[in-house]
Amino acid sequence: MRARIALAGLAVLALTAAGCGAGGDESSIVGKESLVIGVKPDQPGLGLKKRDGVYEGFDVDVAKAIVDHLKGAGQLPQDVTVRFMDAPSSEREKLLQSRKVDFIVASYSITPERKTKVAFAGPYYVAHQDILVRQNQTGIRNVRDLAGRRLCAVDGSNSDDRVQKERGIPITPVQSASYSECIEKLKNNEVDAVSTDDLILAGFAAQPDNRNLRVVNARFTDERYGVGIHKTDIEGCEAINKAITTLYQNGTIPKLLNKWFGGTGLNLQDATSVPQFEGCD
Repeated sequence: MRARIALAGLAVLALTAAGCGAGGDESSIVGKESLVIGVKPDQPGLGLKKRDGVYEGFDVDVAKAIVDHLKGAGQLPQDVTVRFMDAPSSEREKLLQSRKVDFIVASYSITPERKTKVAFAGPYYVAHQDILVRQNQTGIRNVRDLAGRRLCAVDGSNSDDRVQKERGIPITPVQSASYSECIEKLKNNEVDAVSTDDLILAGFAAQPDNRNLRVVNARFTDERYGVGIHKTDIEGCEAINKAITTLYQNGTIPKLLNKWFGGTGLNLQDATSVPQFEGCD
């Protein structure tokens, strides 16, 4: 009998050790030896996958800065490996719920509906929904002027709903798979306008091939960009919140905003203090 008890105890210890591992609790990003971070591949200035497979942009730099802070705080190993992968709007919740990514930094607006599926650290930036039109389009000066217009609607995004449902403005939505597809439709006169967060629009308008496009500068919503994380990873969420606070206090995030959007005409003066966090639970 004693032998059986001893063997059972050893089995429990073995299972416990296997579950914890050298990298800590596998249910949290804290202590992990490798991370997969979801970012956008097609949003210039925010997240763009170049031909060599390297990702660049504000969101990518914020993700790297968060990792560096967690390493400095002893919450990640110094030799942690980081891999970025595509996180399109329509797949973000699925990627987090299936744990194919550890967290997502991809112009991911915090909404009550999304918070039922995933958790959010942050916000790390408060964007404002605006409108992008062709240079020669003078009839759209504010959100009310979108009435009766063809507005691009991206799968998985809620930007068109903020115009049609929340503002009650009748539009003709034109479905698209991504904002890069919306930009092409706008240039080809297949839609009259694209409406989403100002950083996204500014990033596209700043591209040399898009000089015939302009941002209307008609802010009409606040879009809180959060770091998406698995709903059960409260420890990781709180660790990222501390990282974001530090990145504002030491000037890192304001510097990154100026790096990517300083020449686009956006007013970044109100982006110097820590946004009010949503809470991780």
